[in-house]
Amino acid sequence: MQQIEQNPTMAELTPLTMAVLPKLLDNGQAGCEVIETEDSFTFRTPPSRFIDLACKFYGSSLKGRQAGVKDICGITHKAPISIDPVSGMYFFPTSSPLSHACSWISHSHIKRIEAAPHQRTTLTFKNGHTLILDVSYGSMMNQVQRTAQYRFLLDKRIRHLWKYGGDQIAEPFV
Repeated sequence: MQQIEQNPTMAELTPLTMAVLPKLLDNGQAGCEVIETEDSFTFRTPPSRFIDLACKFYGSSLKGRQAGVKDICGITHKAPISIDPVSGMYFFPTSSPLSHACSWISHSHIKRIEAAPHQRTTLTFKNGHTLILDVSYGSMMNQVQRTAQYRFLLDKRIRHLWKYGGDQIAEPFV
């Protein structure tokens, strides 16, 4: 039996994190399973709350990241987010982040997406791990494409800053 982690006060997702999935715990409470390339962990926190804590670990919040996506590319519903653009950690929700049934998928780890019976999708990660999600193929492809668009636009902004001395640190007292 897998050990269930306590309620985290902070959540550190890493570049090894492939997905954050909803999981109904034995006591009926909404929790999540964090799947990494070589391991998985269960937490007593719903997926979107876990994502919010991960955003806070990297200096923002889920709402802050969503507001940034809206400003950059106009996406307002089921917005993909960058947990940390420097590490390439971009995730997208499979449904409304307000729902405890929402899964969060890492854009960087996806190898293949295929339609499955009953309006479901089979997602294959680069390490060969597969998931069958209760999301239509069309919806999943839309989320992947929106994440790619956001990722491109944010990366373009970041590269523009570095081109013009973005590596300099402003120290007003020096």
